Amino acid sequence: MKNPIISFQDVSFQYQSQSEPTLSHLNFDIYAGEKVLIAGPSGSGKTTISRLMNGLIPSAYPGKLSGKILINGQSVADQTIFDLSLKVGTVLQDPDTQFVGLTVAEDIAFALENDGEKQSVLKQKASEWAKRLGIPEIINNHPQEISGGQKQRVSMAGVLVDEGKILLFDEPLASLDPVAGRESIELIDEMQKSGDTTTVIIEHRIENVLYKSVDRIILVDQGKIVANDKPDTILKSGILAKLGLREPLYLSALKYAGIDLSQVDHVDSVNEVALSNDAIQDVQNWVTPRHIQSHLTDKEPLLKAENISFSYDSKQVLNNLNLSIQAGEMVSLVGRNGVGKTTLSNIITGFLHQSSGSLTLNGQVIDDNSIKERADHIGYVLQDPNMMISKNSVSEEVALGLTLRQVESDDIEKRVNETLKVCGLFEYRHWPISALSFGQKKRVN
Repeated sequence: MKNPIISFQDVSFQYQSQSEPTLSHLNFDIYAGEKVLIAGPSGSGKTTISRLMNGLIPSAYPGKLSGKILINGQSVADQTIFDLSLKVGTVLQDPDTQFVGLTVAEDIAFALENDGEKQSVLKQKASEWAKRLGIPEIINNHPQEISGGQKQRVSMAGVLVDEGKILLFDEPLASLDPVAGRESIELIDEMQKSGDTTTVIIEHRIENVLYKSVDRIILVDQGKIVANDKPDTILKSGILAKLGLREPLYLSALKYAGIDLSQVDHVDSVNEVALSNDAIQDVQNWVTPRHIQSHLTDKEPLLKAENISFSYDSKQVLNNLNLSIQAGEMVSLVGRNGVGKTTLSNIITGFLHQSSGSLTLNGQVIDDNSIKERADHIGYVLQDPNMMISKNSVSEEVALGLTLRQVESDDIEKRVNETLKVCGLFEYRHWPISALSFGQKKRVN
């Protein structure tokens, strides 16, 4: 039997800032040419596994490591982070931490520039990969000027351009809309097949990843491997729901229609799932169109945007946008990457000011209100949680707004603890922010 290209042998790891191990006695192998999905709930240790693969642990994240990790048959302990970077290309969860160039083109070509390639090659490759990832129009932009989804694509291009044999994607869909996410999964699949690469995807959006087939799914929970099998077996087992992970929507539909998944073949692909005629009829009976009557109201909107327009230099992003939101509503603002969702959010919160139009909150025009004045009524969670964190511990961070408003300390403690319980963070209340996963940081925000 061939040797694995990645091997974890009784691996445990405890961050320097933590009192308990994040990973405990992990054992798994990944073979050359495989495409493997590593999934698990927020804080389960997925990202820590990726940091062990690419050498960020212990180089950038010190702690206590035991066991053995082999990459291409060589121990990670005997290799520098530079050595590992030539073998393992990584797309990080937070693209902002991966930018080094002043323009998109520079960032894409950075790895090749380090290899001493000619400038003509740098330009050719940067242009080629920008086109392959659908971002040629932003190739001369600064990374700070583009949307979150576009940043993710630039990060991917910067790794893929080097065409390494192991590609590691840490939540590559985090900032992408569904269409862009599907295109990214298609690209990852194409790279894995055409380039004879080994691909490791760390992601909790299991259905999106399974848009293209994977060889295995490794499930992690509380720092331990709880499943390591083919997707079909994992999905039929029902373990995803037990771990609090969202199973593919089509599987939930089949279950609600009363279909026994153990009797269905190819449940790992919505395009190939094999249903009997009776099962198809059950699904059709369950998916009966239902007409939902909308409830109109004559009440004054809580928030109203009238004829809002905004441009970045010469690029028009919003053009006479009108929006009304009633008190108590839950509203989804959706659209492709770069169409202006974040721009509108920044206008509402006051980080940007519209070129024309007006905003009304509780019947009062707020066009001239400061960010602080708006913040008394409008809470905002940014796309990147690291941009909002300014304290060292979880409790201090959550309490900051109340502290600045000079709320009594006893009231602060009570409200913070109640909030942390709602967000599933109470047990982490004394933890340093640096020890949290990306998903946990978002919950802290």
